[in-house]
Amino acid sequence: MHAELQNPPARPPLARPILTALLVALAFAFPSEAFAHAVAAGDKGYIQEISGVHLISFLYLGAKHMVTGYDHILFLLGVIFFLYRLKDISIYVSLFAIGHSTTMLAGVFFNFGINSYLIDAIIGLSIVYKALDNMGAYQRWFGFQPDTKAATLIFGFCHGFGLSSKILDYEISPDGLLPNLLAFNVGVEIGQLLALGAILIAMGFWRRTPSFLKHAYTANVVMMAAGFLLVGYQLTGYFVA
Repeated sequence: MHAELQNPPARPPLARPILTALLVALAFAFPSEAFAHAVAAGDKGYIQEISGVHLISFLYLGAKHMVTGYDHILFLLGVIFFLYRLKDISIYVSLFAIGHSTTMLAGVFFNFGINSYLIDAIIGLSIVYKALDNMGAYQRWFGFQPDTKAATLIFGFCHGFGLSSKILDYEISPDGLLPNLLAFNVGVEIGQLLALGAILIAMGFWRRTPSFLKHAYTANVVMMAAGFLLVGYQLTGYFVA
């Protein structure tokens, strides 16, 4: 699947437009408390204050979280980086959706959470893992290719726990909990489709250029660096806080 990068050039040329776009995205994504799997302060207050069934509101909050969730988007970018057929994209995105939907719903409904810093560090590792996979690192280092479908599902579970742990911190009202969570999850899936559509459009244009394979390695190195940055920030927060 990733044969294009199994023997990358020793010094891949710098893909300036791609690198610049990724760095700018990271700069705007990481300003303040957004480094964590956070819900915006205004949304946090709203979640804490309301009770009862509010389907439209939670639908909107779920979609907003996914569209602005840079960690989700970076992982999705890694997952579909070398997927060209719609069937393959659908399978992997569905596995990711099943994973994060299951743990998000179960975690909140059964009041089971994981420390936000630790789970966000694991989410950062998921980005690192996928970038290394795209670079063909596991074949070169260990001589085998991990099961990419299983990895996508497992990391989907982790992404879901990241969100459920944050929602639990906000003590959402038990009144109307299940329908609100289902609406939030539907919103997350809508947001995922919107983000995925934007990624596929951008990737479609890039893949048609002669520079795609030449600069793909560099793009994944930047993605890997972003994942390590997220891991380091979250572990620092865990030990300091």
